[in-house]
Amino acid sequence: MVDAAASVALAEGLEGITLRRIGERLDVRPGLVGHYFPVVDELVAEAFGQAVGAELDTLVPPGRAGDTPVERLARFFALATGEGHDALSRLWINARHLSRYRPVLRDRVGCQETRWRERLEQLIRDGVGSGHFRTADPCASAVQILVVMDGLAAHANTETGISPRSVNGLAAATAERELGLADGTLSADPADPAHRARPAPRTPALLATH
Repeated sequence: MVDAAASVALAEGLEGITLRRIGERLDVRPGLVGHYFPVVDELVAEAFGQAVGAELDTLVPPGRAGDTPVERLARFFALATGEGHDALSRLWINARHLSRYRPVLRDRVGCQETRWRERLEQLIRDGVGSGHFRTADPCASAVQILVVMDGLAAHANTETGISPRSVNGLAAATAERELGLADGTLSADPADPAHRARPAPRTPALLATH
């Protein structure tokens, strides 16, 4: 039921999740759906969590053995800033709007925001530990990256059709600046062997923080 609701959420928006709609999708009576989810807001929250949680595991899989932090972060941007991610961007915007009036959804949005921040922060910490990234505050760097991505998601949903490459690359450029990486490092092919041995330059300002 949650999988079906998550599919509806991505395709039609969270408002499209009703007991009747999910019952039709599963070819069961709405009462059966209501038996498991007496309050539809609980199903809405579960559907949102399922959709964005699965996407997080795709974008930043935990413990990808053999990949450098640079490769993992480049892969994250390649997937998260492509057209295939637009449906999830719309879902986040949709959920944040509805969460103002739905406490159960608001809690789930908060939990997922924390999960995304912590997963990205851990990736950055891994990069700092391996010498690929340089930042005095991995948490702040993760937040800055996610804030830029939120802004890009809102822009993508204006449907103006105006998306210059320089705009699409803002999140990666922000990360490169925050993490002491050369321009273009995170917008290159993640499979490029150069990613494996490209530690961040130790600038005087960064040396002073270590």
